[in-house]
Amino acid sequence: MSRAVTITGTRSTAHRELPTYAELFTSYLAPFADAGTRFYIGGAKGIDSLALLWLAENSEAQITVVVPGTVRQQPTEARQAITRGRGRIAEVVELCAPELGTPAFHARNRWMVDRSEMIAGFPLAGPRGESGTWYTINYGAERGKAQLIVPV
Repeated sequence: MSRAVTITGTRSTAHRELPTYAELFTSYLAPFADAGTRFYIGGAKGIDSLALLWLAENSEAQITVVVPGTVRQQPTEARQAITRGRGRIAEVVELCAPELGTPAFHARNRWMVDRSEMIAGFPLAGPRGESGTWYTINYGAERGKAQLIVPV
C-alpha cells in the first residue's frame, strides 16, 4: 500500500533533549515509515530537520524535502540536515518563492498537504495557536486528511 504523509512541526525544539524526539518519532512515525510511504517534509530547522534525519537513519520510506524558496535560503541547521540526509532523500522540491515570508511558508505547506493523505503534526504543547504548524494541521483537516497530532 502506498501512502503519503506530511510532517509539520515547531521550529522551537531546544526545550527537549534530542533523544526525546527520537523516541517520539519511533513511537509515532515508525508505524508508517515503510518503503511504501512517502514523507513530505518542509526544509526548516526544528522538527523538519530532526524528522528528516530520523527518517533517513531509521526507515525505508521515501523522503521529499520541500522548501519555499531554494535550499540555499534555508537556515544553516536545515541545510546541514538536507546534506546529511542527501543519500536517502528521493527528491528536493524548491518552490522558488520570490520572497520568503508567511505566504511562502503557507504555500509550501499547502503544496505538501495537497499531495498527502495524512498530516503528522508536532506542535508546541499548549493551546492551538496561529503557528505554521497549526495552519498546516488545520488546512489538512479542512481537506479531510487524517491527522496525528503529537504535542512537544
